[in-house]
Amino acid sequence: MKIDAVKWGGVLLFILVLMAGSAWAAWAWQVNAYGQQLAAQETARQTERTHLANANSAQILAEQGKRLALEQWLAASDQSHYRALTDEKTKQARLRDRLATADLRLSVQLDAATTGGNAVQTTTCTSGVVYGAHRARLDPAHAQRIIGITGDGDQGLIALQARQAYAKEVSGTK
Repeated sequence: MKIDAVKWGGVLLFILVLMAGSAWAAWAWQVNAYGQQLAAQETARQTERTHLANANSAQILAEQGKRLALEQWLAASDQSHYRALTDEKTKQARLRDRLATADLRLSVQLDAATTGGNAVQTTTCTSGVVYGAHRARLDPAHAQRIIGITGDGDQGLIALQARQAYAKEVSGTK
């Protein structure tokens, strides 16, 4: 009986070794399978992050392009506005100079019905455009003030046009 017990003991030991070996092999296989799954998930996550980063970079580049185009348009618009304003100021200065040197005189057309008694002396000029109209010459100081007021109005209109063009460009309406 002792031989049978030793024989069965060896068989049991062999079975235990086989079970331990199979448990170790199953554990190693699972570790490998889980490792591959985790690696695949990490690769997918990294690919997704790369795609998001590329999309963000493309969006940033597009926005930078839009900003650069807007900055260039604003610079050109500012130059145009400055040029128009400078031209208008130059015209106003020339007009003021001509008024100051008596090269040019401003006059107003008078209504014939209101000047019935010829209370205002009319100018006689051979180069006048309006024939037969009663005209009165303005004092040069008053003419200078009128030119200044119209100059301010012209500058305001130029600035308004520049702001309207800017608002249209920024809002996207043409």
